[in-house]
Amino acid sequence: MPDVRLASPQGKWILLTTVLGSSMAMLDSTVVNVALPRIGRDLDANLAALQWTVNAYMLTLAGLILLGGSLGDRYGRRKVFVIGVVWFAAASLLCGLAPNAGVLVAARALQGVGGALLTPGSLALIQASFHPDDRGRAVGLWSGFGGIGAAVGPFVGGWLVDGPGWRWVFLLNVPLALVCAPIAVRHVPESGDGRTHTRFDVLGAVLGALSLALVTYALIEARSGSLVVVVTALAGVAAGVAFVAVEKRRPDPMMPLGIFASRQFTAVNLVTLCVYAAFGGFFFLAALQLQVVVGWSALQAGTALLPTTALMLLFSARSGALADRIGPRIPLTVGPLLCAAGMLLMLRVGPGASYPADVLPALLVLGTGMVTLVAPLTATVLGSVDASRAGLASGINNAAARAAGLIAVAALPLVAGMGEEAYRSPAAFDDAFGRAMTVCAGVLVVGSAVAFATVRSLPAGCRRPECRTHGAVLAPPLEGERARGRLS
Repeated sequence: MPDVRLASPQGKWILLTTVLGSSMAMLDSTVVNVALPRIGRDLDANLAALQWTVNAYMLTLAGLILLGGSLGDRYGRRKVFVIGVVWFAAASLLCGLAPNAGVLVAARALQGVGGALLTPGSLALIQASFHPDDRGRAVGLWSGFGGIGAAVGPFVGGWLVDGPGWRWVFLLNVPLALVCAPIAVRHVPESGDGRTHTRFDVLGAVLGALSLALVTYALIEARSGSLVVVVTALAGVAAGVAFVAVEKRRPDPMMPLGIFASRQFTAVNLVTLCVYAAFGGFFFLAALQLQVVVGWSALQAGTALLPTTALMLLFSARSGALADRIGPRIPLTVGPLLCAAGMLLMLRVGPGASYPADVLPALLVLGTGMVTLVAPLTATVLGSVDASRAGLASGINNAAARAAGLIAVAALPLVAGMGEEAYRSPAAFDDAFGRAMTVCAGVLVVGSAVAFATVRSLPAGCRRPECRTHGAVLAPPLEGERARGRLS
């Protein structure tokens, strides 16, 4: 049984290193959006290259995060976590030194691999290290400090872009890793799962990532209308079908399809796809809108987006407590509608927009909707399956959210009619942004309708989330299996 106490020096070191590790990945998934206009200008990159700058990271992270949890169980959570931190830092250094957009995109994909190793490992290390009496408080502190990191991320990113330059958005990860990795090696006890003897589902992981990659490529490059795009799209669909077939037949699949026998679990994942597709598209385009159209600096744009994260950080735990009393159906129905209203309010954000009159009201409504739905969504995911599969269910839900954001960043500019050089023209981008926000609002309304029609009350005594405070905006919190800290 783990016996580290939170008040001990070792407990504080463990908490520090896990917060640093998870914050690296969390920060990188948000601050890069603020840097996109400057990256595009400095590297002479078109809109497709900016989409890939975001999506290359999300692609490998979403495709490999379940596998990353399994690797930690098999080979040691501390070992895999440290490898992930070092890998992430090395890829960040490559991003910061990238001479062109192609190298930057490749380095971002490598960053996602590191993120898939360290993200599940940070929570698993806490659950595997701390005494049961301290574990809940340790998880709460971990998620709270991580939320603070997510809140200040866009601000720090904007300051770096306007100051020393966008490359420091990536280079900042290197000193963080130089602090994080040695502390982990010295102070974090190794842990694993001796009962994990099954083979890794490498084929499933490859097919899942390949399907996402091919579909993403087809959507981003669809403006050309070439035969290559059509063939790539068909190949992506074929890879997806093959992934389902492999997962159905393997004795030890990465994503057991039997878990979707729960109607509620399937329904809440459909809601997740709708909600996080809209969020992914919004945060990708909003940072561009505020800089390209409104004319704000990167620092102003990053600071402007703080209210959504701050609201989540301050009120997510209370929202979860309310959902425990009234059930998840109302929050999961009302929350997306509030988010849709917030995105429609963003239609007022154009040239000469005022922050208090135009931007802030939209972000407050959007943030209120996010607060309303995120904690109940996680609780419903965990409560829809047997407690022994809660970690797996959370991992699948987290991966689904990231995949939804990936597809949204690829598809939304196409659907909204953004050309390759749209972000260089304020008028053209403003028109397309309005159409994009309308589409996002429509997707959220669909998610609300699905929740209203399918989500029901959770059974008494079901598993509840340990991460009560949450500040990330692009994916729901990960939850591990409480007894062993497993994620898969």
